[in-house]
Amino acid sequence: MRELLKRAITGVLYILLLLAAVFLSNNAFDFLFMIFGIICLYEFKKIIRLQGYYIFIAFLILWWFHIYVLGGLEQKLLVSCILLTATLATDLVMIKKLYSTTPARYNQAQKFLISLFYIGGGCIFLALLPYSNGGFAKAIIIGIFILIWVNDSFAYLVGRTFGKHKLFERVSPKKTIEGFLGGFVFALIASYFLFLYSNELTLFKWLILAIVVVISGTLGDLVESKFKRMARVKDSGAILPGHGGLLDRLDSLVFAAPFAYLTLQIFNYVS
Repeated sequence: MRELLKRAITGVLYILLLLAAVFLSNNAFDFLFMIFGIICLYEFKKIIRLQGYYIFIAFLILWWFHIYVLGGLEQKLLVSCILLTATLATDLVMIKKLYSTTPARYNQAQKFLISLFYIGGGCIFLALLPYSNGGFAKAIIIGIFILIWVNDSFAYLVGRTFGKHKLFERVSPKKTIEGFLGGFVFALIASYFLFLYSNELTLFKWLILAIVVVISGTLGDLVESKFKRMARVKDSGAILPGHGGLLDRLDSLVFAAPFAYLTLQIFNYVS
């Protein structure tokens, strides 16, 4: 009971912090996710045993450039596409590695690039999501968080109640196909309510975004699970009492962010 109470209090404080940053100002939102990015990088750096602290300098340079400089450049789209391509390419490689039975071995340079684009790039695009339409769309970032939370919660509940067939036992023994489908269906239902209470996207676009977020978010959770399994650790850290590390809470979002950002850019292009 004490552990459950601890998890509940931590979860509520975490949600309140996110909502406060979103509604306070875009600067508060940017700063919070910069801090989140640094913490996630620190936790991931320990998991993969990346040496040195150059990764934080590289991340902060990329962050500063994309959040504060890029908006005033004529080459904005081209430059952001370069980072998006690098981030998506890294994520696709990580997905491919999920299906490899050979233990992955990375040198320090490879660990640096994986950290910079998988974690750093993911955090940058997570922060850029509400800016994808030109302004600061609170409904977009809150909606994506809701889709992830609904998917995770109902995947757990449905999987625990009805789960019999393993989704990816070698990487995450507790995840089931029934749980994945349950989370997926309830996320689609949640996208309908997001459409009703926001005017940012049409129902069709919310449904497509939900599909992208659920699939890529589930893969992101599996990718982080494989890194932890390789490192033989249960959690990425202990910063959130009862929940583990911050990366454990944001792994799905960090991985899904570039895919969601690409989806929103396609929406803008075809509108």
